[in-house]
Amino acid sequence: MDFFSPQFFIITLALVGAVIIVAALLSGFIDRSDIPQVGVFLALGAMLGPAGLQLLDVSLDAPILRVVATISLALVLFTDAVSLSIAEIRRHRLLAFLVVGPGTLLSAALIALAAWLILDFSPAAAAMIGAALASTDPVMLRGLLRRPGLPETVRLALRLESGLNDIVLLPIILIAMALLTRGDLFGVAAARLGLELFLLGPGAGIAAGLLAIGALELVRRKTGVRRDYESLYSLGVAFAAYAAAESVHGSGFLAAFCAGVTIAALDVELCDCFLEYGETTAEMTLLFTFILFGSSLIWQGLLAIDLATALFAAAVILIRPVAFFLSLSRTRLDRRSRLLIAWFGPRGLSSLLLILVPVFAKTPGSEQLFVVCCLIVLLSVALHGGSLMLLPRAAPAPVIQARPAAPPPGDAPREESALAPAAADAERMAIAELRALQLSGAPVLIVDVRADTSFNSSPAQARGALRIPADEIVRRIAGLGVPPSSAIVLFCS
Repeated sequence: MDFFSPQFFIITLALVGAVIIVAALLSGFIDRSDIPQVGVFLALGAMLGPAGLQLLDVSLDAPILRVVATISLALVLFTDAVSLSIAEIRRHRLLAFLVVGPGTLLSAALIALAAWLILDFSPAAAAMIGAALASTDPVMLRGLLRRPGLPETVRLALRLESGLNDIVLLPIILIAMALLTRGDLFGVAAARLGLELFLLGPGAGIAAGLLAIGALELVRRKTGVRRDYESLYSLGVAFAAYAAAESVHGSGFLAAFCAGVTIAALDVELCDCFLEYGETTAEMTLLFTFILFGSSLIWQGLLAIDLATALFAAAVILIRPVAFFLSLSRTRLDRRSRLLIAWFGPRGLSSLLLILVPVFAKTPGSEQLFVVCCLIVLLSVALHGGSLMLLPRAAPAPVIQARPAAPPPGDAPREESALAPAAADAERMAIAELRALQLSGAPVLIVDVRADTSFNSSPAQARGALRIPADEIVRRIAGLGVPPSSAIVLFCS
């Protein structure tokens, strides 16, 4: 189908509308049933593809795939970075090092070794598929990370891994691509590659992030910026960073990640805005990409099944549990937590997007790598997504302890004006008013509903508060059996 034809644009708009409508209507059902969201959109793509209604047939050289995949990978990296809490990484730097260093890199190395031994890939090709398949999928992990009753250490480890592993694995793929296309990496060639990877790309991303934060701060002081538009602003920063790096022959993907890290380190409020609004927009783009893959491309993996690929697929699924269980063996995590972290490493869109980087660059043999990746992703959706449905859903704990010690008596959170009753039209409550209400003997429930980035980055904490995400407050409060006469006070930022 012609990329510029009216029919193409009509089908594209219809697909975008279908993604938004289906994702919204099924969001509650998917959360409660634990059915893999990715599987739903792959099935939708198959229904629209050549084997179904024949409305969509996407090939590897289709322009729409290149555009959507590039945008999706840039958004994955940017979202990973913005979602990070620098303070949280510092507090748990050993755990972050273990899941990204020995865990992720050991997995990538062992998968590459398996590809070299079983599939007879060249060392560079094996390195590329090893790096791609060591990446975990943020969309598939989101349902697990939101699951009530999941141990906090497991949630933290998986969140740190999914936020950091792609930026470690992407340079491996780029270096392996250079080896396959340039033949050697010595002298001037090595210096040029190092300049592109580690200076031009990250430098453009950091510069874009700093300029964006400076401009936003200036406008905030002068006229103010609507919170929902700050989220769109952060998306604009991601795309601007990508374009800036590509214009100077750097890696736009590394730039998008570095722009996100800059924002995460310097502007927590902008991170929260993105997580409230922009993250949903980014997720819609990722789900749209799954529909494109599901129309025909990903099913090519089933056609590649033979004895060698079946052995390799089994090896890939088993390598991660071994690598992560060994990497975490010297930590204080209990055996069940280590098993959960080791098992739940679903391969999905991140793996496909990473392996598409050499495909779009016409790297020799990359299409075969893509087909093998498709097989592993399908297997992972079935195994990891299916095992999530079998995981017992524990009742949510009434209090989530995120810090080891509460503030001393008499200390109050810094964000005094952010304490407000739950009623939508209620006035903000000062700390003194809250204390007077508590001293009167009236039942009071304080709920900390700050976004994760603010909560993890700020030392301020309301004493005795329940920690409940804002999007779950109605359901969780109802489940606690709070007396109707209680005053519910929300602590936000």
